[in-house]
Amino acid sequence: MKITNVILTKSYTGFYFDDQKAIKNDATKDGFLYVGQAMTEGFSNIRVPGEAVSIQLLLDSGDIGIGDCAAVQYSGAGGRDPLFLADDFIPLIQQFIVPQLIGEDVSSFRKIAEKYDHLHVNGQRIHTAIRYGITQALLSATALSTKRSMAEVIRDEYHPELKTLHHIPIFAQSGDDRYNNVDKMILKEVDAMPHGLINNVKEKLGYRGELLKEYIRWMRDRVLSKRAHDHYLPTFHIDVYGTIGIAFKNDYDQIVNYLIDLAETAKPFFLRIEGPIDTGDREGTMIALREITKRLDEKGTPLEIVADEWCNTLEDIRYFADQKAGHVLQIKTPDLGGINNIAEAILYCKSKNIGAYCGGTCNETNLSAEATTSVAIACEADLCLAKPAMDVDSGYMIVHNMMERVIALSEARSKKD
Repeated sequence: MKITNVILTKSYTGFYFDDQKAIKNDATKDGFLYVGQAMTEGFSNIRVPGEAVSIQLLLDSGDIGIGDCAAVQYSGAGGRDPLFLADDFIPLIQQFIVPQLIGEDVSSFRKIAEKYDHLHVNGQRIHTAIRYGITQALLSATALSTKRSMAEVIRDEYHPELKTLHHIPIFAQSGDDRYNNVDKMILKEVDAMPHGLINNVKEKLGYRGELLKEYIRWMRDRVLSKRAHDHYLPTFHIDVYGTIGIAFKNDYDQIVNYLIDLAETAKPFFLRIEGPIDTGDREGTMIALREITKRLDEKGTPLEIVADEWCNTLEDIRYFADQKAGHVLQIKTPDLGGINNIAEAILYCKSKNIGAYCGGTCNETNLSAEATTSVAIACEADLCLAKPAMDVDSGYMIVHNMMERVIALSEARSKKD
């Protein structure tokens, strides 16, 4: 089955692009907006609407493969590609990539995905968001042309020893509404919660971490008092964007002692802390996370550290996994470019006994969420992010429902066979 035409449209994502550098430098909130000067290249304001480019691949069968080019909320930060605005990139895709796509055979995924993931235009590798969207559309097209789900395509080409698709834990994110959204998570009994968006020392962490500790204590008591079933024991997973390192001036001893204190506060719930330190570069962040992970393991602390910033590409993920720089690595899906890399990253982490968190960003779309959830299921990730958006309900609905549909379909086919 071949591609006969390609249609591009400007779309919106489920959230916004935020200038992380400006926010970390104490930009103040004004309602839903931020006050202050943008500090990251490409940003006209600290918060701007999230944009995507939708790709439709028209096939000679009449079917249509679909995908969305999207980038993370904090674009341009932590070693990532710059801000992705649709009007800037649609002309490039139309001129240089669409002509190559027309006529391509989509009967299998892996080889063609690798081709477009490694594509260069004018001597430069194309933006991660473009590679992300094109490979989603190619996966969708392969699934249609072979009458399989996207998860079954990935399983068959990357993880064929997996016979039965099964549910994997889902991690919901709260955004700034970290109290009301916890209640939503309790009602829906999500597996991991709440993300928390602890991205500012002064307002969210506390200069000695006191605000985060107070929040974890509140969350512990809230779940214990409001849960419908005593067996509901979600993992507490909080993203702190390097603010613990900022508060404790990157002193490993103080950071480790603080993390142990947080883990004790969270009991009986298991605690994960994502991005406890960010030195502003890949090597420094890797070394810091490796040392913190080692010290926590030596103390036997029931706590996991999750790597995020500077662990962006497939190469980065392999490097951090080899160095054991974190107990879990976030595979931040748009940052890897082609979704073929997501499959490779999950399987590599698992081969190294490192937790594989198939994450992403609130700033994605329903299409990218469904495609990456399919990859997470097919490769048996340890955790899958509910996305897009920050309202809990929409992202959890999209990912949970996609997961259940795919698993039920696979089970029905297994019984038929």
